[in-house]
Amino acid sequence: MEYNGTDKRYNQFSEYLKNKFGAKVYKITIDAGFSCPNRDGTISKEGCIFCDDSGSFSQAHSPNLSIREQVNTGAETLSKRFKAKKFMSYFQAYTNTYKPVNELEKIYRESLCRDDIVGLSIGTRPDCVDKDKLKLISDFTKEYYTWIEYGLQSVHDKTLKKINRGHDYDCFLRAYEKTKENGINVCLHLILDLFETYEEMMETAQTVARLEPEGVKIHMLCALSETKLAQMYEQGDIKFMTEEEYVKTVCDFMEYLPTKTTIHRLAGNGLRTELIAPRWIGKKLDILNKIDREFIVRDSWQGKKYRN
Repeated sequence: MEYNGTDKRYNQFSEYLKNKFGAKVYKITIDAGFSCPNRDGTISKEGCIFCDDSGSFSQAHSPNLSIREQVNTGAETLSKRFKAKKFMSYFQAYTNTYKPVNELEKIYRESLCRDDIVGLSIGTRPDCVDKDKLKLISDFTKEYYTWIEYGLQSVHDKTLKKINRGHDYDCFLRAYEKTKENGINVCLHLILDLFETYEEMMETAQTVARLEPEGVKIHMLCALSETKLAQMYEQGDIKFMTEEEYVKTVCDFMEYLPTKTTIHRLAGNGLRTELIAPRWIGKKLDILNKIDREFIVRDSWQGKKYRN
């Protein structure tokens, strides 16, 4: 089985967008100065054990710029480098619904300051949305291809507790159901190798599959400098998957997902100076090529084992 007119055996989001909008769509990452309840003391001050001081921000440009400046700078850079013509505004750093609704509206609207922006994507936590915030975000779906990206990571409460996530699976499920009721596309962030057995990871895959989300991002657990996870790694309390183990596991994972679920991420965008381990995750193209080959070798594809 192939997707989006390519030889890919999974539903790659970038190709899906290209078919939908007639041109490749690039995300402009934005740091709007949000905080996180798991860092400011509302839940805790420690944060998730894997999260560094950037709040998962790609640091593509300075967060000292205004939102409009970040968008324009990002669009100009992507246009020069890739001849990009269409964009999505992507609120990535920290928890991007963690402000009052009136402030959120101003922030989101400021990011939609160009005619070549076709979409809006908002990264957040399931414990930081409510009826009014979801209503606000749903209003943007009338003009823009709008997403909420939830950091779920795992469906297992024992795992969420161990990584100091600050919410349980039921909290996520309530937020997910309310988000779907408001007609908003949902992308779920999931991390493999979170102190879990293979069977537990596949249970996450099958549980997520039953939800039929529009998208998923699959991450490999990694230790960044000055994080709790880095301390655990340096003390010998954790070891990470090899590249070969990850490739096989992520293919197994995708076999359970519905074919209509778009895959937003399978590998990182390069080796970061903050990365401690595993070092192989910086080889994005190599990992993606190995995933393609693994599907071919096993004559498989995303959704092969999916059961509704």
